[in-house]
Amino acid sequence: MAEEEQTQLNYVVETVLKKRKQKEDWAIKRRERRDAKRKRKEDFKSAIKRPEQFVKEYRDKELDFVRMRNRVKLRKVSVDALKFKLLFVIRLRGKRDMHPKTKQILNKLRLPHILSGVFLKASESNLKMLLMVEPYVTYGYLNLKSVKELIYRKGCGKVEKEIVPLTNNEVIEQTLGQYGMICVEDMVHEIANLGPHFGEANHFLQPFKLKCPERRLSVSKRPFKDGGDTGNREEHINELISKLN
Repeated sequence: MAEEEQTQLNYVVETVLKKRKQKEDWAIKRRERRDAKRKRKEDFKSAIKRPEQFVKEYRDKELDFVRMRNRVKLRKVSVDALKFKLLFVIRLRGKRDMHPKTKQILNKLRLPHILSGVFLKASESNLKMLLMVEPYVTYGYLNLKSVKELIYRKGCGKVEKEIVPLTNNEVIEQTLGQYGMICVEDMVHEIANLGPHFGEANHFLQPFKLKCPERRLSVSKRPFKDGGDTGNREEHINELISKLN
């Protein structure tokens, strides 16, 4: 049997390998330093504001306030005109230059963050607040399926200043048992039907943190009825919730 020819393996001197490794490490460090330097420059540029930027922001805030007052004057709110009394409100937009009054109302509605949502009982005062912040929110009438999915999937309650997910019924029984609610289904029923203890149940529930869809929302300030994204969507709010839940 003929002996197989032995092929000699290629090898690299150890010192050469060490130099290669050093060069790779240096290249990585240089790239990281360059990226960090670029980021510092961008942050510095964004931190500096020109005088005209301050003027523009001030004018935008004042314009936001003027438009708010005009909406309240020109458009009347009527609870009787609504088909249902249970609303779900979602904050869609947020601007640094919006008027402080707008920000104050959004906080009062428990909507300090974009893509947060809350249940709301239709009343003249609540509808007036929604009208004042209409360019930043959308709302509509929920069906029972949407109420269930929101509470079961993303429901969180506040117990002794701590936010806890509704993973078991003990949390509800301890907090809302005195109002006849001992399980998640009882809470769903109370919210969906605007029961006598809707306020207590809704106060216990924390604002829902909705997810951003794969394709970001291109939010228009125009009302939904005019082809935009804000304002009253009526039953179409359920389609939006299915995308964000």
